[in-house]
Amino acid sequence: MKSAYELAMERLQKQSPAGKLTAAQKEQIAELDSLYKAKRAEKELFLKGEIAKAQASGDYEAIDQLQQQLARELKRLDEDCEEKKEKVRAK
Repeated sequence: MKSAYELAMERLQKQSPAGKLTAAQKEQIAELDSLYKAKRAEKELFLKGEIAKAQASGDYEAIDQLQQQLARELKRLDEDCEEKKEKVRAK
């Protein structure tokens, strides 16, 4: 007996079958993942350093702003990465 999840996945597969990726597409996606992982790490290091400086000085308003900026930047990078991966998949 199949679970509801398995049945839903079968219906989804029938509606829009997932295409197979070529080796070149897989390579491009892996490169994008690597590139954006590095960009993400760079942003995290920089902004977490700034947050640490703000904590040392006791500037709680700056800490809050920097944490919000970090969240926005990471979300933007993730969205950019997914958008570019979708373009590769659509080729």
